Formats: sequence, structure tokens, C-alpha cells
Amino acid sequence: MKACPSCGRLYPEEAGYCPVEGTMLVRASRAPVLPADDARVGQALGGRYQVRRVIADGGMGRVYEALDLVQEQSVAIKVLHAAVAEDPVQIERFEREFALSRVLVHEGVVRVLDFIELGQGERALVMELLYGEELKNTLAREGAISPARVVRMISQVARVLDVAHAQKLVHRDLKPENLFLCQTTAGDDVKILDFGSVKDTARGARQLTALGTTIGSPNYMSPEQAQGQPDLDHRADVWSLAVIAFEALVGELPFSGATTAHILLAIVSKRPKTASLVAASAGRWLPTSLDRVLEQALRKAPAGRFDSAGAFADALGGALGLVGTHDEWAAWPERQLTAEIAAAVPRLPQGGDAPPASPLDDFFGEAGVLELKAVAPPPLSLRPRSTAERAESREPAPLEWGPLEPPRVAPPASLAPSLPPGVPRPLSTRSVLGWALAASLFLGLAGLAWAIW
Repeated sequence: MKACPSCGRLYPEEAGYCPVEGTMLVRASRAPVLPADDARVGQALGGRYQVRRVIADGGMGRVYEALDLVQEQSVAIKVLHAAVAEDPVQIERFEREFALSRVLVHEGVVRVLDFIELGQGERALVMELLYGEELKNTLAREGAISPARVVRMISQVARVLDVAHAQKLVHRDLKPENLFLCQTTAGDDVKILDFGSVKDTARGARQLTALGTTIGSPNYMSPEQAQGQPDLDHRADVWSLAVIAFEALVGELPFSGATTAHILLAIVSKRPKTASLVAASAGRWLPTSLDRVLEQALRKAPAGRFDSAGAFADALGGALGLVGTHDEWAAWPERQLTAEIAAAVPRLPQGGDAPPASPLDDFFGEAGVLELKAVAPPPLSLRPRSTAERAESREPAPLEWGPLEPPRVAPPASLAPSLPPGVPRPLSTRSVLGWALAASLFLGLAGLAWAIW
């Protein structure tokens, strides 16, 4: 191995100059370790891995570039932050990532080489050192990338996911930060990072996620993840892969919101944006055939999506006019994919409305409902049964209804109390007032007559 005496970066033996500093390289054993604020820089972790510099720092831990003094090769070392290392669940996920690296061996998965104890409860993973950048950085710089580059990337990721899913392993945290693009002359070679959040769906596998909690990044969560459903399967990864493809093609996410809660609400209740329309608003063209593929991959119900990542990748390439399968496109040079797509453009749909709403979109994660066979509805009217049939089934005879008549209403009963025979009924208040008025009138007339007389 060689190293740059100016920046400390490690390079293979055949390299001559540092492309960053333009400095001639020297043997790594002779290059000094540059001073740094991190106390681990310069140390030989585990007595074997000499830390050269810090290359990444995240919320979970810090990543170093180191020299393997035994194999004389550059490696990456990931160490959890002290606060994170106090969480036993995070520690177990850290150890699980190392264990799964022994099970899931694929060229598209970053290799985990060693697991070392650093003392005082600290642990570190030793991984192969990758040259390139995360897809997140590429999209932040370029906004969107070419369809040919997207097809090559999605095809490579789909190959890895199909292998993982066949072993009942679900990644659960696919996002641009976990897709590392290693640049080569043929195009990007993609490596999937961080299998620590993986869900083992095999029967009897131990689960580290509490019921009702969510694992993943909100923008890339499937509806079943957003709802904290414990029984999610490989189709959650298909959803996340479709979101990544959408963002890489158009430069925007299919679901957006001002807060995490708004984003999750949109994921479980709203239709995704239409890729061709979003691209057109930014001055780019995409065929409407892509809309139908992305719409299917982003259906709320898992049963309505593509059944595998490979099937989604095949449909994505087919929507761009490519002939073949994702296994072939994963190995094609990017320039070949670009030429094939350009030749197919005249045959692709040139415009149209958004894809029609799918009836499957009305089910938010209820895969079992969608997988039931259709049942004919009951008839609206039934044939009347004969007397013999009713007698055989011991069914009571139907009631005979006559013609309807208006109800007979009895006159209201008197509110006056009843009296024995021969007892005169007392006068009412109205009667008394009437007699008093008549008497007054009579007396008045009598007085008038007397005065005249």
C-alpha cells in the first residue's frame, strides 16, 4: 500500500500520485500519520489496524480509514459513538451486521472483515474501504441522474435484494445514504451498506424491534413500516427501491411534507406524484410508461406491488424501451444503456395523463384482503319457497298481511273526575264567569229602566 504524505489517504500499490493533493505517493509504512483532533488517529486498534484519518461522521458513529498491518491493505473502521454504545439494542444490531456478513455474501454488499472489542464497552466493525460516494451526495450535487445510470443502479441493487429476500432477510432501511456508488470506467458499481436494521422474517428468528415502533427513514418508508406493522415482508424493500428510483429520475421525492408526521401521513393516505409531470416541470422528459411502473411499485397494499425487486427492475428497464432483464442490464456499461434507451425513444409514449387510480390503492397494507378470491354478491331477490319446502326445513309460515287501514283513534277521555249517580257535577270556572256576566248585565239594565221610569 501507498499513502499521500500530505493528506494521509491510502492507495493501492500501482498508484503514483494523489489525485487530491497532486503529491507523489510513498509506502504507507513510511508516510507519517497526520495530527488530528480525534485521539484514535494514529492508534493501532486491536493491535492490527492503524487509524490514518477520519472519513465520515454520522449520528450513529464515526468511520475511519485504517491500514491493516497484517494484510497490508486499506480498510474502513466504523466505531459507535459512546452514547449509542450504551444502548444494548444498538449493540446487538451492530453485532448482527457482522454476523449477517457471513451469511449474505454478495459482490453488491459491503464486506465486513472483522469485529473488534476496543474496551470500556466500545466495539468496531472493520469493512472493506470503498472509493466513490453515497448516492445521497450524487443527488445533492446533480439533482437527477440519467435514466441509463438509474437502470444500471436499480438492476444491481435488485440482484442483491433478491438474494437477501430468498434468505428471508429484509433490509428495512434502503435510502440514498445506504447506496454507495463506486465509479468505474463502465459506470457505477453499487454497494449496499448498513444491514444492521435488517429484519429476519424466518420463523423463530429473534426480533429486535418493539411492536408498534418503526425502523427506517421516513421519506423511504413503506406504508406498513409507517404504521409500525410487525409483519412486513420483502415488498417493503420494493417500495423503498421505487422511491429511490423516482427521486433519482426526477430529482424529487414522490411524497413530501413539512414534518415527519406529514410525510408519513402522505405515504399512508395520498397518491404519489406523477414522475413524467414532475420531470416536465423541470424541463426534462420521461415516458409515461414509467408512471405506470412507479405507480404499481408504490401501491399502498403490498399485494398490489411487484412481487420482487427484480420484477420491478425488469419493468423499469422495459418502460424505457430496453430489451432483456435486470441481470443483463446490471452488467452493461452505462454508455450501452444510454444508446439503447436513445434508440427506443421514438417508440415510447410521448405524453398523456397520469396513470389511472388503482383499486388496490384503496387498501392500506391489507395484503390479505387483496389476495382473497372474488366472490359473487348475493342475489337481490329470492324465489319464494313453497309450503312443502318450508315444512321440510321447519320454517314458520309467512305472515299474511291484509289491506292497510288508517288507525282508529279513540276519543280523548274527559279529564273531569267521575261522580256517583245523583250527585250534581260542580260548575266549571267558565260557567261561573258566564253567569256572573249575565247577572251584571241584567242588573245594569234594571237600574237604567228604573232611572227612566
